[in-house]
Amino acid sequence: MRLLKLGILDQSPIGTGENATTALWHTIELARRAERLGYSRFWVSEHHDSGSLAGSSPEVLLSAIGSHTSHIRIGSGGVLLPHYSPYKVAENFRILEGLYPGRVDLGIGRAPGGMPLSSLALRGDGASSRDDKLPEMLAELGAYLETGAPLPKEHPLAGLTATPKVGTAPEIWLLGSSGFSAALAGRMGAKFSFAQFINGNGGQSATSEYSRGYRPGPLGRRPQVSVCVFVICADSDLTAEREAKAMDLRLLQQEKGEYFRSFPTPEEAAAYPYTEWERARIAENRKRMIVGGPARVRSSLLALADSYRTDEVLIACMMSDFRLRLRCYELLADLFFLRR
Repeated sequence: MRLLKLGILDQSPIGTGENATTALWHTIELARRAERLGYSRFWVSEHHDSGSLAGSSPEVLLSAIGSHTSHIRIGSGGVLLPHYSPYKVAENFRILEGLYPGRVDLGIGRAPGGMPLSSLALRGDGASSRDDKLPEMLAELGAYLETGAPLPKEHPLAGLTATPKVGTAPEIWLLGSSGFSAALAGRMGAKFSFAQFINGNGGQSATSEYSRGYRPGPLGRRPQVSVCVFVICADSDLTAEREAKAMDLRLLQQEKGEYFRSFPTPEEAAAYPYTEWERARIAENRKRMIVGGPARVRSSLLALADSYRTDEVLIACMMSDFRLRLRCYELLADLFFLRR
């Protein structure tokens, strides 16, 4: 029987009637459960100036998650490197690796993680000047983490050491939703995770391009592919579809730039007066989601993994109630015998 490794990407959603503190503690509780259920890794995201997602600092949240778990891999999904100094990112993850050796993943993204004003606040005067420097920033990060070559002598920061000096280094992943990100990961030697939960098209060709063009580089020596997808799994297809309709409306809100709104309830989604254009967008966005009861979800996840030629899928589950999210992850663990 075909088995999969399953990981989790948690975005710390703030549910109806909840606040950010509750959402953060739900993330920690979910990490505890994920470890007991047998999930391979637990990643947290980075979003800024959001009224519906509480995770703005993955490094801080990972420090707390690590202290409440003992062996599951923990990581960022991901740190938005263009906002930051590679040196500071390296030191943050050296600390995490020192605290939780052999368990840390440094997932790196290049998306803004919010609206333009938050990018301006994070980057200061260089708000629009760093994206084209991402390969240089990645090479610099690899030098500080000692996964790549030292900085050349002519570099103004040559000889600089990221502390603390610890005996292990995090796994480095590039996260992306395009062929550009996949090709960059292959050139830099990073592992690569395709964000199908962001872009429902082109992931298979992007990961194939990554595998064909991979070469060891400053971020790693061996290729590895995973895919991350929204999954809404419940005890029945009917319950899953009811929850998925709320997610449909949430994705429409995001496309309109409505990041400040709380997550819609299934009742709000049922009452919403959709236009023809919005219904077309919902149909397109369903490519980013797997929805259904256990039997439907299991076959869909196996088919997805086969299409990506990977043995690991990361799950992002958004549902209207934290108990339903927990149930989703419990059902998936049973489907794929994670607790064996």
